[in-house]
Amino acid sequence: MSKIKRALEVVSDLRSLADSIEELVGALEGNATETKVEKTGEQEMKKEARKLPKKLPTLEEVRAKLAVLSQNGKQVQVKELITEFGAKKLSDIPTERYPELLEKVEVL
Repeated sequence: MSKIKRALEVVSDLRSLADSIEELVGALEGNATETKVEKTGEQEMKKEARKLPKKLPTLEEVRAKLAVLSQNGKQVQVKELITEFGAKKLSDIPTERYPELLEKVEVL
């Protein structure tokens, strides 16, 4: 496994860990302020948790993943993937579509 790929996996794991810690802190804060939680209150808390915005990947993170693919001989697939999003280059793809792009990268 290449060093870049391994580093990207570590970054992904760290982000996942940070998200989990953030959820835990949110849950602990919610429990500290409530003395009695009803089912409807729990449901509302779950809805609020779903509404929290997820951090979008940055251009650099997406570029790094695509670079790994290119270095592994998949330059053609990377180019096809970018054009599939209606772009000539990676920076032409809107940031909000990066998660969708990364899902397709994982398939390759």
